[in-house]
Amino acid sequence: MIGRESELRRLAQLASAHEPAVAIIAGEPGIGKTRLVHELLATVPAETVVLVGQAEPGSLSRPYEVLLDAIDGRPEVDEEQLAVLADPRRSPVERLHTGLAILADLIGDCAAVIVFEDLHWADSESAALFERIADQRGPRLLIGTYRPDEVTRRQPVAGLLPRMERRHTVTHVRLDRLTPSQTAAMLAAATGAPAPLRAVTALHHRTGGNPFFLEELLRALPSSDVEALVEQPLPWSLAEVLRRQVDDLDPVSRRIVEAATVLGHRIPFDLLADVTGASEDELIAVLRDLVTRGVLVESGEDEFAFRHALVREAIADQMLGRQRRRLHEAALDVLLSGGASDPAMVAHHARGAGRYDDMIAAARRGTELYLSIGSAYQALQLAEMGLDEVPDDTDLLASAARAAWLAGLLDDALRYGRRWRDLATTMTDRAESLYLLVRIAWESRETDEMRTLTHDIGTLIAQLPPGADQARAMTAIAQSAYLRDDLDAALHWSERALALADEFDLPTVRLAALIEKGSTLLERPHTAADGRKILSTLVDEAEKAGEWVLAARALNVLMHGEPPTSPVEHAATLERMRVDAERAGFESLAVATYFQGRARLAVRAGNLSAAIAALEEGREQDRSYQRRGRWADYHGQFLAGLYLEAGELDRVERLITDLAALPDNPSTTIPGLAFHLACRRADLARAEETLDELFAALTEQTWRSGEQAHDLISAALDVGIPTHRLDQMAAALLDADVWDAYRTLVDAQIAEAHGRHAEALARYLSITDAHILEPAVRACVRIYAARCLLADDRREEATAQVEAAVPLLADWRGWRVTQLAQVRAQLGMAPADAAPAVTGPTALTPREREVAVLISDGLTNTELARRLYISPKTAAVHVSNILRKLGVSSRTEVGDRVGRP
Repeated sequence: MIGRESELRRLAQLASAHEPAVAIIAGEPGIGKTRLVHELLATVPAETVVLVGQAEPGSLSRPYEVLLDAIDGRPEVDEEQLAVLADPRRSPVERLHTGLAILADLIGDCAAVIVFEDLHWADSESAALFERIADQRGPRLLIGTYRPDEVTRRQPVAGLLPRMERRHTVTHVRLDRLTPSQTAAMLAAATGAPAPLRAVTALHHRTGGNPFFLEELLRALPSSDVEALVEQPLPWSLAEVLRRQVDDLDPVSRRIVEAATVLGHRIPFDLLADVTGASEDELIAVLRDLVTRGVLVESGEDEFAFRHALVREAIADQMLGRQRRRLHEAALDVLLSGGASDPAMVAHHARGAGRYDDMIAAARRGTELYLSIGSAYQALQLAEMGLDEVPDDTDLLASAARAAWLAGLLDDALRYGRRWRDLATTMTDRAESLYLLVRIAWESRETDEMRTLTHDIGTLIAQLPPGADQARAMTAIAQSAYLRDDLDAALHWSERALALADEFDLPTVRLAALIEKGSTLLERPHTAADGRKILSTLVDEAEKAGEWVLAARALNVLMHGEPPTSPVEHAATLERMRVDAERAGFESLAVATYFQGRARLAVRAGNLSAAIAALEEGREQDRSYQRRGRWADYHGQFLAGLYLEAGELDRVERLITDLAALPDNPSTTIPGLAFHLACRRADLARAEETLDELFAALTEQTWRSGEQAHDLISAALDVGIPTHRLDQMAAALLDADVWDAYRTLVDAQIAEAHGRHAEALARYLSITDAHILEPAVRACVRIYAARCLLADDRREEATAQVEAAVPLLADWRGWRVTQLAQVRAQLGMAPADAAPAVTGPTALTPREREVAVLISDGLTNTELARRLYISPKTAAVHVSNILRKLGVSSRTEVGDRVGRP
């Protein structure tokens, strides 16, 4: 631990703190990451649960590889759970939750240290598991190690690291090379005597201060006489040093160790025996010698691994290409004879053996398998391996396009999708490729390409006979029309596709057409109930059929429609969408859309801070945020809207700058936010200037939103925009498809601005309990009604409206709360934060009362989150608000205040 004392001390403090903590150890190969972890583990108390898992270089197989490695050989692991975790036929979500359950059973209430070694090699499922472990509470230290130089954007760890940094307090340990003085100290520790300056200088120069390199050079010395290094030449490279460890092996031992380099990081005894043809006794003797030499370590029962990846690389580099091919071929034959081998491993050895037909067959089989279990990244890598040999293979192109789309790699998805379309030899392939390309083009904001694709589909329909291909093409046009807000065309084409699906018994096409029809109907108030019914039924059917993408899309549309009356139902729908999206490997819905849903749920609960926290968390986690196309503007606009609500105007300005740098924003995004910001900053001149830009942008916006109309007109009223301009705004922002409650609210605001208080009051009172309006908006309805009542000197009625608004804004802040305070002042009422009505049990919102009861039952934040389908962070916000409102300092006092034992 020369030169690593402070790093070890920092990690030991985290391990002994008995609080959840995350540490990331970074450094080049041989710098001492693993040694540091081992030294740390030697310091923890004996009762600490220690789990160490190692990622395998170049592996496409075994999702949850790191956890499987960590629990390998532990007898206390439940066999049924282990079978589920290792079963590739199970969905990633089921395996993820099984992995978490195994960890929970192993750790219990004990302190724990969990280590994921070499995250740069980790599969996407292991990376996701690392995140979920970090979210859990308890006295546990989670450690990840990685090589920064080996991280590329195509690896799961590329998104994991920044998300961990933003979501958690992460202790970063960057291991640097040893200084000359530290090199001297290490030499002295190794030899038992101070090292001569010339030897220190020579060794530091040759090793560059890398402690592993230094250790290996010392191992190569004929004696402990470091002075001898001054007189004799040093090896020219580390590889030369490492290879010297096996120079004197007999031919049988050399053949076995060379076979081991080809088989990978984890080397099963039986596979090594089959490949080399060695007898059991012979192989045991050789392996014992290799372990003694420090070349191999026994990593598990009947399993071995190289002591360091560099050892393996050095031995492999001196082998002839023909040797490697023969060993790959032997491994391939063993795997194929077994019959149930993972296709990624088969493909790897087939490529190494030059048996490209076997490789392509394994790639085709593997991409289909990985897509079916939601492992999009693995499917893409395997498809690309096959395409290196057969670049025109339409099956592999189709799989690559789908996998890249699900993984959020839209540039790759477009490239593969276009080539699939161009090379399609059947009408089925062409229809399927166009269907996917429409979606990819929309998400990539390639609007011109989307129009071209839609035209091509229309041409294709005319060439197709009635049947499955024609129905699929019609569904593609319906999808395109819906995404472009052409609702009449979407309904027309989806119904035509449904008629063909029923006539020719096409269940999958039927589900795809139903989602377009249901989504279209949900967009219009008078047909929304029918759309909701269609989509709710479709979800059940799609899940039973294993059509997880369709199920997740339908649930997402339901989340955006008229919200259900029950917050619990809303939360359950959101969680169900996330699970289905994860089963499909559908990254954008599983991450960004999920957290947007959490934010909407918090808004429906009237909790602005929780909504902002959820959306910020989603923005941090979404690895595709700010990539071309991925609706980053919507995410950013939503967050900017919440910041505007809260009065955090500088943050809004920064978001506008970020969004302006993105290509292809919707027409109203920047001018709408700029206008709203100018209004909230009381900059009337700037507001009027940007209003003209907003009017021009609205001519390009094909949809209208009641929420948008209310927000912008409220801002315009706040800054004093002239009434004739307000009339223009209302005319431009509303249409027949805007929900009645919002249209009534905006009409009432305009009437009040014109001084028609009786007309405005009647409209406000008609929507005070409109479910479509969020709590904060319903509060404003009552505040505005109170203003109209005050204009008619009906103070008692105005006071009643204000008192009804107070609990709706209990967890809100910003301009709506300011308006409440202004009306309270007009009525001579005390400030809201001093009023008895907003403290004590009666001040709790319905959601907070639900949480308070669960707190009194003894639930922790983690248990609250699991029970209510919220994050631990949101649960903590609820608990903080409850303690504040009840005027208590501990959770144990909550039960007394809410009347629970």
